Amino acid sequence: MVAVGTVVWLASELMFFAGLFAMYFTIRAVVPEVWAESTAILNIPFASINTTILVLSSFTCQAGVFAAERFQPFRTGGILNVRRWGMNEWFILTFLMGGFFVVGQTVEYIELIHEGITLSSNPFGSVFYMTTGFHGLHVLGGLIAFLFIMGRAYAAKNFGHHEATGAIVVSYYWHFVDVVWIGLFAVIYILQ
Repeated sequence: MVAVGTVVWLASELMFFAGLFAMYFTIRAVVPEVWAESTAILNIPFASINTTILVLSSFTCQAGVFAAERFQPFRTGGILNVRRWGMNEWFILTFLMGGFFVVGQTVEYIELIHEGITLSSNPFGSVFYMTTGFHGLHVLGGLIAFLFIMGRAYAAKNFGHHEATGAIVVSYYWHFVDVVWIGLFAVIYILQ
């Protein structure tokens, strides 16, 4: 039931982001000259690296899910032996990668503000900060969920189906957030 509820909730989140994409395309069509001017300022190489790290975090998240499905919350070998890592080690790595992404977005915001693009400077700024900002809030929500799942693994006397289901559900959310970012990245940075 938890997985079904999560999928239904993610469908509502999909509608939320669909509205943000619709806003983006509508405003872009109305003032295309602002887009040409503003997108020239974007740091595409930096955003590409940040995007790659977020996308790779989906793989580390899934490795954590595979460990959770084996009921292996912690590593069974040395820290450098990644084949023996448990769910928590993979989720810690995913958490760090997600945190790096958020810091990268913050750095990009600071650079754009120095270039004069703010939430209220022009339509591009408004749409850029709203779409990427809401996505960033979703990433932060995912990071909090990882902390909760890892804490439950430490607190559980016997890591079982209940804990593994929590890890799986958080992975659904994390993969969703990653896919949404791929769409945002393609629309904002690639389709200038």
